[in-house]
Amino acid sequence: MPEGIFDKVVKIAQSRGFVFNASSIYGGLRSSYDYGPLGVLLKNNIARLWWDSINDLDVQIYPVDTAIIQSSEVWKASGHLAEFTDPMVDHKPTGERFRADQVPEDIKKEDLTEPRQFNLMFETNIGPVKNENSAVYLRPETAQGIFVNFENVLRTMRAKIPFGIGNIGKSFRNEITPGQFIFRTREFEQMEIEFFCDESEEDKWFDYWIENRLNWYRNLGIPENKLRVRDHDKSELAHYAKKTSDIEFDYPWGWGELEGIANRGNFDLNAHQENSGKELSYFDPNNELKYIPSVIEPAGGLTRTLFAVLLSLYEEEELEKETRTIFKFNFDLAPIQIGILPLSKKDELITVCGEINATLRSMFRTEIDITQSIGKRYRRQDEIGTPYCITVDFDTLEDKSVTVRNRDTMQQERIKIEDLSDYFNNI
Repeated sequence: MPEGIFDKVVKIAQSRGFVFNASSIYGGLRSSYDYGPLGVLLKNNIARLWWDSINDLDVQIYPVDTAIIQSSEVWKASGHLAEFTDPMVDHKPTGERFRADQVPEDIKKEDLTEPRQFNLMFETNIGPVKNENSAVYLRPETAQGIFVNFENVLRTMRAKIPFGIGNIGKSFRNEITPGQFIFRTREFEQMEIEFFCDESEEDKWFDYWIENRLNWYRNLGIPENKLRVRDHDKSELAHYAKKTSDIEFDYPWGWGELEGIANRGNFDLNAHQENSGKELSYFDPNNELKYIPSVIEPAGGLTRTLFAVLLSLYEEEELEKETRTIFKFNFDLAPIQIGILPLSKKDELITVCGEINATLRSMFRTEIDITQSIGKRYRRQDEIGTPYCITVDFDTLEDKSVTVRNRDTMQQERIKIEDLSDYFNNI
């Protein structure tokens, strides 16, 4: 990675409209971020590619969109009320709080309080009266919404094991020490699948999902040497997990989790069956056996993936008189796929740009870019990762052709306006 890449990527992300500090006009809120126009487009593209990838599988994955606020009984049954904690310590001189395993090295041990457990779920109240029966929680994961809908999906879709249920949505964790830009925040988005299978096949499917998910990150453009799989030690396994492996990315500060693949066994379905009284078993028509299936869970971070993509695809190129900065998004991933640039602000050129945009925007993500010199506009499009630029010049008015510029090579070729759709469809 280029030197100082963390600061450079954060600066571009904020100046070009990928990510903004939340509540910025009031001084911001620590580790809370809004996604700007380009950030929303990039995030939506990542989500779309995730759904596309699981729709192309030989096994069926059913989509759901579950509620952020569930019954408190869900979190009691799942163990989150009792187990979803981190050890927290206070710095006595300042009162600042840290997760016990993330205390800065320059703080003396004697200046810290004894660790105590801190539940990471955000608590709120439902209804007009706050009392012991009104407490509810913002979900810390999308998984439990999937588990409590297992029977609904099984029944309505007539699902046959093995099958999965997928959900992309926001989760909330009251992190003690959030930080590192959008890597660790209290509000984030997850891409989760709960994959239901026979217990005898759980190891096969565990390995299958690790390789499947690794390939997906590679296809986004994340380099092989920036990815690794790390198996959890027994001491760090979650209370529900038989086995977990993390797909990690090499961030500027070191390796960090992109996605966890966990063998949750039948812990969750058993727990919800016991606490709800609702039968959550599966009847296998092939052998006429009824059983609680095992679950393999690939759970990735959408916003963490976005950050990893920005870090992976940022490049600097030394030209004769300047340094060119580029996000080398592939065509499917790029927030803006085609920039349309008039050579000058003459009305007749802008009119042609509008006509081209009207033709292409139903098929591609386009933007008309008018302000500044053509050179500066090329640099801006490079910096936001636009793979191609169309330049409309005065010759266009005569020959009905435009110049198409390739972001990566900076090479240009003349293309008839009527051929543009085919040109970009064949990329």
